[in-house]
Amino acid sequence: MKVILSQDVSSLGKVGDLVKVSDGYARNFLIPRRLAMTATETRVKEFRHLQAVADAKKKKAAAGAKKVADKLSSHTVTIRSQVGENDKLFGSVTNNDIALELAKAGFKVERRDITIAEPIKVLGQYRVKIKITSGVEAEVKVNIERET
Repeated sequence: MKVILSQDVSSLGKVGDLVKVSDGYARNFLIPRRLAMTATETRVKEFRHLQAVADAKKKKAAAGAKKVADKLSSHTVTIRSQVGENDKLFGSVTNNDIALELAKAGFKVERRDITIAEPIKVLGQYRVKIKITSGVEAEVKVNIERET
């Protein structure tokens, strides 16, 4: 029996895959749990159309995310902080600090999307990765300067 998966099934495939399974497995397990539906011609055509529409939306969103990533990559964030001996900061610069500075510059970035490779505890210039969407990242320069 051929079925279209309506949810990811680890042993079979992902959503939208057309798979051939035994009749009993489909009738007794997949269909009652709404993991799959029988593959009729109209359902297959309908599902392929929906996939094509979803793919077009994903491409459009990815293009927009790429533009935002390019703008972010060309931007430099400057954070002023109090410094002690040997140019060490009191505390450290966090994701939240960077997100606030980016918000002041007009970028809407969630703090959990910012990845700092190492704790920022000394004056200098650092590179920070920002996840825009899945598969699209930007790298922003962060300058840490002495507060006057």
